[in-house]
Order: sequence, then C-alpha cells, then structure tokens
Amino acid sequence: MTRRRALLAAAALAPFAARAQAPAYPTRPIRIIVAYPPGGSTDLLARAFAERLAARFNGAAVVVENRAGGGGIVGTVAAAQAPADGYTLTLGNNQTHASNQAMMRVLPYHVLDSFAPIARLASVPHAIIVPASGARTIAELKAKGRVTYASSSVGSASHVIGEGIARRFGFEATHVPYRGAAPATQDTVAGIVDYYVSTLPTMMPLLREGRVRALAIGSPARHPELPDVPTFDEVGAQGLAVDAWFGLWAPAGTPEPIVSRLGEAAVAIVGEPAMQERLAGMGFVAAPLSPAEFARFQREEVARWTALAELTGIRME
Repeated sequence: MTRRRALLAAAALAPFAARAQAPAYPTRPIRIIVAYPPGGSTDLLARAFAERLAARFNGAAVVVENRAGGGGIVGTVAAAQAPADGYTLTLGNNQTHASNQAMMRVLPYHVLDSFAPIARLASVPHAIIVPASGARTIAELKAKGRVTYASSSVGSASHVIGEGIARRFGFEATHVPYRGAAPATQDTVAGIVDYYVSTLPTMMPLLREGRVRALAIGSPARHPELPDVPTFDEVGAQGLAVDAWFGLWAPAGTPEPIVSRLGEAAVAIVGEPAMQERLAGMGFVAAPLSPAEFARFQREEVARWTALAELTGIRME
C-alpha cells in the first residue's frame, strides 16, 4: 500500500517535475527577420519592438536582421525554413502574410501553414503622398495626363492601392516598383514619381518637414496630426482604405509554450503606455492580438486580399 501511494504521488508530481526541468527560454540571442530594407515601417516597428522584448526578457539579445528581396518573399522564406525553436522569428505585415498568398500564382511558403502566429502588434493607415512640388488635389493629379506611381514592391499594399486609385479616378498611370519603402520614398521626395501610396510611419517626419504632401489618408476619420488632409472616402476613394498591419510569427512547429510566452510578452509590450506613445509618434496605432485572435484575423485578411486582387486584376508569377 505504501509503495502504491508512492507511485501515485510520483505520477501526480511528474508534470511539475518536467516543467521544472524544462530549459529556460531564451538562453541565447533571438533573431527577428524583417523581409525589407532598413528604414521602412516594418523595420522601424521591429527595432522598437526588439528593444522592449530584450528588456522584458531580462536583457536577452534580440537582433533585427534585414533580408530584403522579392516583395518580402526572400526574408519570409528564410524565416519559414528556420529551426522551429523560438530563436528565429519574423516581424512581417499584410504583404508577407496575407496579400502575397492572394497575389502570387506560386509562393514558396504558405502564409497560414508555414508559421505559428504569435501576436498582431500594430496597424497604420495608408496615405496618397506626392512630392512637395507636386499636385495639391486628386483633380490636379489627374489633370497632369499620364502619371507615375511608386510602390515598395510588386504586389505590395502600395501597389494594390496605387493601382486602385488609378483605376478609380481614371489616371493614365505607370507603375514604378522599388525594392522597399525607403527607395520609393526617396524618389517621391525627389519628384521622380508623381505619387506613392505609403504608410504613415515612413512619411510622418517628411510631412512635418514639408518635404512631401498628403492628398488623402485611408482612415475612418482625419488624422489628428494631419487635420487638413481628407480621408479616402472624402475624395471618392471608397473601398480602397486598407490598413497596413504588422505582426510577429515563428516557424510552424515552434513549441506552444514558447509561442505562448512570446505572445504574452508581445501583447504586454504593445500595451505599455510608453510604447503606445512611441508608436503613435511614429504614426502607428497599437493593435495587439493574442496568438489565437491573430490566427483568426489573418485568415480573414487572406480572404480580403484575395477579393482586392480580383478588383485590381494584379497577379504575379
């Protein structure tokens, strides 16, 4: 009887013993892959987030690695193929983890099956940006005749919305794709292109300095820092106001306790008042979702971008 009680007690304590013996996380540097060049919205958010994640994990090293190319595909594939141990993550967006699935005929990863969602972090509206010396209204832009518009890459939100703007207002427009937001921004400032549909964090400092101008913003109401800029709905671009959103993923198969711990940390970081103030100053809106909530949201977004692909007719090999 005594032996049986001992066995029962050992069995009851086994899960706690296993948990106690489980290796701590993290015990080595965490790498966050950003599939874009430095300086764009995704990169800005990743660096702010990595700083806070390192602090929350008691000073653990959290390194941002830029692996640009292929409209976010190169870096995202690298993240999908990394060991599923919690030490390689990717901070991506609606392109890398939604619209690429809708736009690409062949994609070397699956936005839902290749990753474990950790948390949605933030969102931002898009704005129609023109050079400081450019058109002051949509009507002036159309009056130019044939125009050019930039995008951060083929199939990106800036491409889809930029093309949607051209079709909605009947522009004769030529698409000029770039390798990321930073070079597209540079050529917009320089007046090499006529307009660029950009996220606000990339453009906010330039808007404040008067180096570019916003013709419309894709938010439900006017932005408090840009009260004179009309919304997409006000200028007649209904249905084209698609927010950019940003999230954190691990490779599929990453142990659930690690995903859960990262998810809790990410939601807590985005909920910090100081972090929210920092994000707002860059043009982001804090929009945290837990792993389960984020997984549902991402599925809905893939369906929404599929509908947008049909509207614009954009498909890529």
